Amino acid sequence: MARSGGSNSSRPARKSGRPAPRGRSAPRGAGASPPRPARERAPRPEARTFRLGVVPGATPGKWIAAWRERVPAVTLELVPLTVAEQHTALTEGTVDAALVRLPLEDDRLHVIPLYTEVPVAVVAAESHLTAAEELEVADLAGEVVIVPRDDVLRPVVPGGVAPAFDPPGTTADAVATVAAGVGIVIVPMSLARLHARRDVAHRPLTDGPPSTMALAWLREGDTPDVQAFVGIVRGRTPNSSR
Repeated sequence: MARSGGSNSSRPARKSGRPAPRGRSAPRGAGASPPRPARERAPRPEARTFRLGVVPGATPGKWIAAWRERVPAVTLELVPLTVAEQHTALTEGTVDAALVRLPLEDDRLHVIPLYTEVPVAVVAAESHLTAAEELEVADLAGEVVIVPRDDVLRPVVPGGVAPAFDPPGTTADAVATVAAGVGIVIVPMSLARLHARRDVAHRPLTDGPPSTMALAWLREGDTPDVQAFVGIVRGRTPNSSR
């Protein structure tokens, strides 16, 4: 006799309710590339200023242009100085370097002479002295010689006449006095051009006292910025060594 329920033997085995795993996934982070670190930003160079003292008559224009081209990250600041102030400004650190007028005697300073200016006599436009293209000191005998308080030449004129008034405070004031028809004033060529006006003229004084312009800086303040400016003034190329 056949057993009932024999059909059960033909049923496939009952499968588990869980699907067969397709394969184990790797633990999180295993075999993966490490996270990239945040890109480090290069620190910005600290802003700097190079302070250049300049006395009246100095003409640093071409050097300033070269500085801006070669050292654009450093601001060049011009600091106007009188000749009377130039030594103190350098020794007290008011400026990093200065274009000065010699003499400037101090062993604490580096001084590089740059060029020597021709002295000129500034006279009234209607003066008889304008008849000559050049003058000698002897030609000024009998003239009222005005020496302003900011004079840089200390001229000596044999036969010159001392003014009957107090010395003007500045060269500009002295030139204005000359323009009024009173006296003459002896200055470097650059100052005559700086204070030029229609009612005065100037003539080279061939045997007058010259004035030398120089670059000066404190020895203990000899920084890379100072040397960069020295190189420009001396005509070094960007790739040349000191």
